[in-house]
Amino acid sequence: MAIVKWNSAIDYVKGALTKPKKQDGHSHGDYLIGTHREAPTQNPNCTRAYVKAADAYKRVGDPSADELAARTRFSIVSAQVAQRKKNLATMNQDREAFEAQKNTPGGKKTLVSYLWMVVGAAYDAEHQG
Repeated sequence: MAIVKWNSAIDYVKGALTKPKKQDGHSHGDYLIGTHREAPTQNPNCTRAYVKAADAYKRVGDPSADELAARTRFSIVSAQVAQRKKNLATMNQDREAFEAQKNTPGGKKTLVSYLWMVVGAAYDAEHQG
């Protein structure tokens, strides 16, 4: 259900504004969703609306070699980032390196994005050269 917060004007709309019909336990049809991000961020765009048409995402052909390579890279880097976040041996080094680069121009603002950058660069160096 949608959440509407009223002020002197509408402040934000959040949730499903229209829902698709259910058939055979699955949703079929169009839907409209409004989102409102409440977490602190540097992006000023906090409210968005998404429309999904029932037939909007029908794939026409098979995935290309580049798409399959991107999927493979994502799954491997994602698993390595999750593993590295839990690794007690490198946790302090990663945090220190993250803090050192955080406030520099082009520095990553979250530890997870920093780890994605580091692990992704290592993956690319290993598989591109």
